[in-house]
Amino acid sequence: MPEEPEIAALVLAAGQARRFGADKRLALLEVEGRIEPLIVRALRSWVEVFERVAVVLRPGDEAVRGVLSETFADRLRFIECPRADEGMGTSLAAGVAATAEATGWVVGLADMPWVPRAAIAGVRDALTAGAVLAAACRADRRGHPVGFAAPYRAELLGLTGDVGARLLLRRDAEHVVGVAIDDAGIFADVDTPQDLFSRSE
Repeated sequence: MPEEPEIAALVLAAGQARRFGADKRLALLEVEGRIEPLIVRALRSWVEVFERVAVVLRPGDEAVRGVLSETFADRLRFIECPRADEGMGTSLAAGVAATAEATGWVVGLADMPWVPRAAIAGVRDALTAGAVLAAACRADRRGHPVGFAAPYRAELLGLTGDVGARLLLRRDAEHVVGVAIDDAGIFADVDTPQDLFSRSE
């Protein structure tokens, strides 16, 4: 029986959080009666789907690294992006470079703590089944996470700035396999302290 292709999980956590006013990754969030740092909550669904998750951080993110190591032990791999200040595209390129042997990547954001396990697993499964691009979606609106197969490796490695992979998904929209998820968590991120208390869509 052929082995399942190795799909890498990448969570981008190297942003500046300028609108939040502090390190939002460590801001406390209550979900289902549990209070914990936002980034811990965001990663819980990922470690339920993947045996190992790569997390892209800025250099010197020792506080975040410590919290995550304490919670998830050896389930995470930390990738430093020295040029993280340049934007999300640069962080994604660093993550892909560190996992270049993978046959695909499921990519998520550390400030999206409500993404359900089904969305992550669904995008992974779409790549495993042969999709070159995949994304969680609801009512024809694309959300997170998103997935890229190996043919996109070179373009992902070449990303710079703050655009991320949006341009690739837009340019090749006809190739995107949508993973239907009836949960607004695939859109909800945390940009301001108020977002901790209300899931914006």
